Amino acid sequence: METQERQDRLLFELSGEHPGLPVAELACVGSVIEHRPQLAVALCPDPRATGRLAMTHVVLAYLGDCEATRLAVDQLLRDLSLTSDRPFAARVKKVAGNRMDCPQGELERIIGNRISGPVSLDNPEEEFRLIVTEDRCFLGRVLIRIDRGAYERRRPGDRDFFHPGVMMPRVARALVNISRVRHGERLSDPFCGTGGILLEGQLLGLDAVGSDYDPRMVAGSRCNVPGTGLVVADSTQLPFRDACIDAVVTDLPYGQSVTIGADSLDQLYTGALSEIRRVLRPGKRAVIVTHRDIRSLASGILPLEQYFEQRVHKSLTRRICVFLR
Repeated sequence: METQERQDRLLFELSGEHPGLPVAELACVGSVIEHRPQLAVALCPDPRATGRLAMTHVVLAYLGDCEATRLAVDQLLRDLSLTSDRPFAARVKKVAGNRMDCPQGELERIIGNRISGPVSLDNPEEEFRLIVTEDRCFLGRVLIRIDRGAYERRRPGDRDFFHPGVMMPRVARALVNISRVRHGERLSDPFCGTGGILLEGQLLGLDAVGSDYDPRMVAGSRCNVPGTGLVVADSTQLPFRDACIDAVVTDLPYGQSVTIGADSLDQLYTGALSEIRRVLRPGKRAVIVTHRDIRSLASGILPLEQYFEQRVHKSLTRRICVFLR
């Protein structure tokens, strides 16, 4: 059992764009057992599933960890007695605030000398990576590099239909992942806007369905995300039967430019939360983004599981609530 757990243990080199969201996202592919700034260790039986992540840079097979000292790193490598049949390179990532007493270049030389096999810095076929964060070092062998550039290549401004203030693809993907929805399950966005969240769901092989009160938004989403189920609907009266949705991920409207059917935003939010609760299957999650804290409005409707804040710019901070049905 312990051997299998070690085999399933992966290292994740996380982005530094938020202290909590990258760790929360990992729950869609495994069980986090330890996390530090820009690093997490998780049990993940299927490493291929990690390709869906948006806030991870590199996924590595866990090899070991030690104190953040030169001597400890050297001893760890001696104990592991690693061998590579392919040309390899050793790389070191130092996270800001680490307490390592040894320069990066020297650490890379130590790793290269202690691993038996051909070294190739220019064309390595394998990479061993040491991540130094706080007072610990974590050693791993690179399995997957996340193509974060793919998110930049589908920027909202390049889509057929655009509206200002939309969520960037990397954030939309992370929120879909935080809902823990799985391939083939049904994802709903009852305030779909231009369809960015639905697009990320579609790329993950989900049954993505969306609705919006504004017919222009629904028409625009049909251009941006063909093949998804889209309908003009009031979010306080969703056209879905009870307990038929596996995940809800949505960005609630705010400001003067949005079209809503309720008398006030508070009325809209509480009505939408009640409908989200109705359509969600028991044990499933709703990830809801707002411009203000709605935890008091949600109290008594949906139990809160997680809460995050993300500063977008001077006048906007996202509040991200994860509710469990």
